Amino acid sequence: MHPKLVMSQGPSFLDELQHRIREVLQHSPTKDLEANLRAMLQQGFAKLDLLTREEFELQAEVLARTRAKLEVLEKRVAELETGRKD
Repeated sequence: MHPKLVMSQGPSFLDELQHRIREVLQHSPTKDLEANLRAMLQQGFAKLDLLTREEFELQAEVLARTRAKLEVLEKRVAELETGRKD
């Protein structure tokens, strides 16, 4: 015979275990270690002069608009050089 599992209305065993582990980690040196590691990584990244994704995408949009304007101006210069006007 196999024992039957009884589902209780309270928190499950896994939920309770997860809660207890979280409590232990919050009150342990690992929390300090995580904060220190995060600070070290941020300092290292700051020295690398990196962009955020948002800054990169904004610059990509500016570059695309600038390229489009350049193409229009190049076409206009070519027309002026050949003596054609629109």
